[in-house]
Amino acid sequence: MNRIVYVVLFLLCAAPLAGTLTAQDSDMREKARQLAKEYLITDGHVDLPYRLKVRNFRLEREYLGIPVETADGDFDYVRSKAGGLDAPFMSIYIPASYEDNGAKLLADSLIDMVEGIARAHPDKFALAGTPQEAAANFEKGLISLPMGMENGSPIERKLENVQYWYDRGIRYITLTHSKDNHICDSSYDTTGTWNGLSPFGREVVREMNRVGIMVDISHVSDSTFWQVMELTEVPCIASHSSCRKFTPGFERNMNDDMIRRLAANGGVIQINFGSTFLDGEVRKAFDEKRAQLDALLKEKGLSYEDEEAEAVIQKFQEENEVLLADVKTVADHIDHVVALVGVGHVGFGSDFDGVGDTLPTGLKDVSQYPNLIYELLSRGYSEADIEKICYGNVWRVWNAVEAAAGR
Repeated sequence: MNRIVYVVLFLLCAAPLAGTLTAQDSDMREKARQLAKEYLITDGHVDLPYRLKVRNFRLEREYLGIPVETADGDFDYVRSKAGGLDAPFMSIYIPASYEDNGAKLLADSLIDMVEGIARAHPDKFALAGTPQEAAANFEKGLISLPMGMENGSPIERKLENVQYWYDRGIRYITLTHSKDNHICDSSYDTTGTWNGLSPFGREVVREMNRVGIMVDISHVSDSTFWQVMELTEVPCIASHSSCRKFTPGFERNMNDDMIRRLAANGGVIQINFGSTFLDGEVRKAFDEKRAQLDALLKEKGLSYEDEEAEAVIQKFQEENEVLLADVKTVADHIDHVVALVGVGHVGFGSDFDGVGDTLPTGLKDVSQYPNLIYELLSRGYSEADIEKICYGNVWRVWNAVEAAAGR
C-alpha cells in the first residue's frame, strides 16, 4: 500500500483499450478470458481490510453486503469472479503511526475482519494457509483469502509474536512501511535508523524462516534488502513492488541488481499496478500537482481534513489532469524482469485498494486481469509462462518456505 496520501484526481486521457478489433485480437482476448478462469490467479497485495476499516465497516453483519458487490473500491466478489482472481492476499496494513501505539490490536482486528468475511459468505470466500488449501478452494469455486501483514510493527519487539501471527493466518510480513521501525529501515524514510536491519530485525528474519512466514522486502531500504538476502535461508518476495529502471531515484521500487539477487535466492517480485510505481514521468507530475495543492491549502490556512478544504480540493481536481500509465506499462515491467532473470521470478502485486486513483488504464479493478493476460499473450508469452506469472512462481516460494519450516 502506498500510504502517502494523494488527493488529486487524475483523469484518464489515454485512448481506450478496445477499438476496432481484428478477428485475431478478438480470439486472443477470448483466450485471455479463458486462461484467467482456467488458471488460479493470486495477487500479492489487496488492501481491502484497511479500506473497510477506515470506512467503519467493522461489524460482521455489515459483511453480508460487502465485499460481495459494491461500487466502492477496487475489490469485491463479483468483480473478482469476472476477472478470475482466486487468491488475493488480504493486506493486514498497519500505518507507521502505530509503532509502539496499538499495532498488535489493530492487526488482530483486521484479521478478525477477514475471518468474518469468510464466515459470513462460506459459499464465496474461504481462508487459506497453504497453497494446497488455496488450490482446494479454487476447485470448489471459492475465492481464497490468504493474509499478509504490511508492516512488522505488530511484532512489538517480542520474537514470540512471529509464531503468534503465523497461528493467526499471516503468511508474509512486509518488514516495515513508510517509516523506520524496530525491525529495519524504510525506503520512504531518510533517517537511516539502523542502516538496514536492527539487531532484533535480524532475529525476526531468522524466526520467520523458522516459523514459515515469507519475508516481504517491499517498502524496505536498499541496505535492508541486501542484509535480508545475506541472512535468509529461504526465498523471499516483494509483494507489491515494480522496477526502478522505469522510475529512476524511486527507492521504493527495485533496481536491476536487487531483482537479480532476489531471483538468485529463488524469490519473486510481484509488480505493483500504481501508475506512480510504473512511470517516472507520471510520478513526477503526480508529486508536482500534490505540492501545488499542498501550497494552496497552506496559503488558505487549511489542512486536508478541514471541512472548508473540500471545495478548494474539488476545484483543484477539476482544473488539473495527469496522464496515467496503462496495462501495457505493467507488461513492460514484467518484460523487464523476464529479460533480467527469466519468467520464473515475476507475479502480480496490484496494490488494489491501496493506490487510489493512480491505477492504470485497463487495470482499474480486479475484474480486469484478462486485459493484462491478453497483453502478455500478444507479446508472445506462452500459456505455461502465464500460468507461472498468475500463481506458479509465488506458490513455489510459499511451498519452499513452508517446507523449510517443516524441517
